[in-house]
Amino acid sequence: MKKHPILQLIAIFCLTISTAQAQSVQTGKLLESLQMKSQILGKEVKYCVYLPADYATSQRRYPVVYLLHGYSDDETGWVQFGEANLIADKGIATGEIPPMIIVMPDAGVTWYVNDYQGKNKYEDMFIKELIPYVDATYRTRNKREFRAISGLSMGGHGALLYAMHHPELFSVCAAFSSAIYTEDNMATMPEAQYNTFFTDLFGIKATGKARLTDSWHKNSPLELAKTLPEDGLKQIQWFMDCGDDDFLYDGNAMMHVTLRNRNIPHEFRVRDGAHNWTYWRTSLPEGLKFIGQRFHR
Repeated sequence: MKKHPILQLIAIFCLTISTAQAQSVQTGKLLESLQMKSQILGKEVKYCVYLPADYATSQRRYPVVYLLHGYSDDETGWVQFGEANLIADKGIATGEIPPMIIVMPDAGVTWYVNDYQGKNKYEDMFIKELIPYVDATYRTRNKREFRAISGLSMGGHGALLYAMHHPELFSVCAAFSSAIYTEDNMATMPEAQYNTFFTDLFGIKATGKARLTDSWHKNSPLELAKTLPEDGLKQIQWFMDCGDDDFLYDGNAMMHVTLRNRNIPHEFRVRDGAHNWTYWRTSLPEGLKFIGQRFHR
């Protein structure tokens, strides 16, 4: 069949535009599995850092996002499975997000908390060592209005927790499929599951409501959302996202209801999806867009 010359020209034009757009996406610099010596933990803490494409050629300082991984993952998860660097490149190229530094630390299975015995003070390390180290090592804008915290699952728990514990350090929190557990979730959790995840963090082996220790209350985003002063909670711009098929949906929905009942401004998104990387790769662009809009002055 003979092709119409006008259609051929249109096809060539569209291909040219598409190629030009692809070439216009500049690639940021990804530094993987770097190490910071922690005196608090007594070991090296690994982290990855994303630097925007113009970082090496400018003298500007950049806002920074701390992006936290989930349970059993490490500092490489958001890059290897979440494509965080590619998502940032695209968002910056289209102008949906401003150029930003993204820091992805390794937290093991600490849940980003100080354990009840004070043997593994991950939160102290993060606040007292990692943030000052990042501000001293990279050209960050080191005021709270240019610092955000984000994460998925266990990292969503950590993001909510740090924003609630330290509103003087963060202005924005974007949490995806956060590991938010209600009192009933904790009290009725199968013993093997509870012992695997929480015994070493929040207290000795226990059953029922005996699991709701002081340490758990101090590190439960949902409990903090119920009890912290409203003025502190209102200092943070909140974004939460959870799939409708996610096994953590109930806790996320209850967090939304709790914040709404206390008149705490926040964004809560429910989309089709489960607790997996397919969902989180579509969460991150919206989360970074939300964060970027709050960085604008």
